Amino acid sequence: MKYVVCLHKEKLKMKIKNKYLLDKFEKKHADSARALQKFIDIVEDAQWHNLSDIKTDFNSVDYVCNERYVFNIKGNNYRIIAVIIYIANVFTVRFLGTRFEYNKINARKI
Repeated sequence: MKYVVCLHKEKLKMKIKNKYLLDKFEKKHADSARALQKFIDIVEDAQWHNLSDIKTDFNSVDYVCNERYVFNIKGNNYRIIAVIIYIANVFTVRFLGTRFEYNKINARKI
């Protein structure tokens, strides 16, 4: 008896965890709405496998450590720290705030 193995490799896109933080922030900082929506659209459509892939969408992204990445939003007025697990296609928001708020935290540990 012959067995045929057919592997269908579905291209999974990123899923944003803690998305409510983005919505909450947008209500507090109305001027961020357009930039945040554009950011969400790009992330949810992404199929990233490494930092190089992310940089094709967000050139200014920085890898901090511990799977944490810092994204500049709206011309660097705001910053997002996210943990990205490539193998699971998960983008977890850990922090979203102004540059001033960002400067008060430790991005490596948040």
